[in-house]
Amino acid sequence: MREPKLAPKLSKFLKGLNEFYVAPYRATMAKAQREEDDLFMLLVLSEALGVPNPVNFYTLELLPLVYEDFHAWHRRMGMEHSPLENISCC
Repeated sequence: MREPKLAPKLSKFLKGLNEFYVAPYRATMAKAQREEDDLFMLLVLSEALGVPNPVNFYTLELLPLVYEDFHAWHRRMGMEHSPLENISCC
């Protein structure tokens, strides 16, 4: 009879405990994810930015996928306008 009342409380306690341990690292993990995404974007766009890329044939297929995030990326990198002639997002 006590189990149905205990289960929701235990569940809430476990969620709170998880939040207690995860919360301090959330910002660090988000920053690491952004840095990884920025590096990936740089690798995909490297040939267009003038950096030789030996795997350009493979990264060329990814251009349509990263185009959506291009504006946020170049703003985060400190560029006022698009550095590429053929991609104008601003």
